[in-house]
Amino acid sequence: MKFLAISGSARAQSTNTALLRAVADIAGPKHEVSVFADLAALPVFSPDLEASPLPLSVSLFVEAIRASDAVLVSSPEYVRAIPGGLKNAIDWLVSRDEIIAKPIALLHASHRGDDMLGQLRLVLSTVSAQFYPDLFLRFELMKATPAQVNDHMQGPEARQAVLTFLNAIEERAIAS
Repeated sequence: MKFLAISGSARAQSTNTALLRAVADIAGPKHEVSVFADLAALPVFSPDLEASPLPLSVSLFVEAIRASDAVLVSSPEYVRAIPGGLKNAIDWLVSRDEIIAKPIALLHASHRGDDMLGQLRLVLSTVSAQFYPDLFLRFELMKATPAQVNDHMQGPEARQAVLTFLNAIEERAIAS
């Protein structure tokens, strides 16, 4: 199964991006995980820009969604809300068909952020008929460097949690 893992952070040293990259490394041959960590390249959404051709960065993002079987999202919380860059990326997908039936699940790299997660669950359940709010994986990695995240994720418990999570998404998608 092909997963597109979207990082909700635009930071170069993002914990969420590091988490998703570690998930991609763990996934193994059964699951292919590609990480999208370039929210900053997407222009601010405007319906005026939806006409063909789309801006190149948006076109590449949409194609990555289309080519995936499922989407993973990991995001920090900014001021108790969804970061603007992630919300902007989702806005680019709202009127498109690529996301409507796409299985989506959340990962989180912090012990806090529940306000943002609640908002993100509401938004994602609106754009996809296959958002899986009950399939959720959380690691307490806040303020960890990418190297520390990678080291933590190489542990047997974290690796098994990731594999179980990916398998659960695949099983749910197949059953749907």
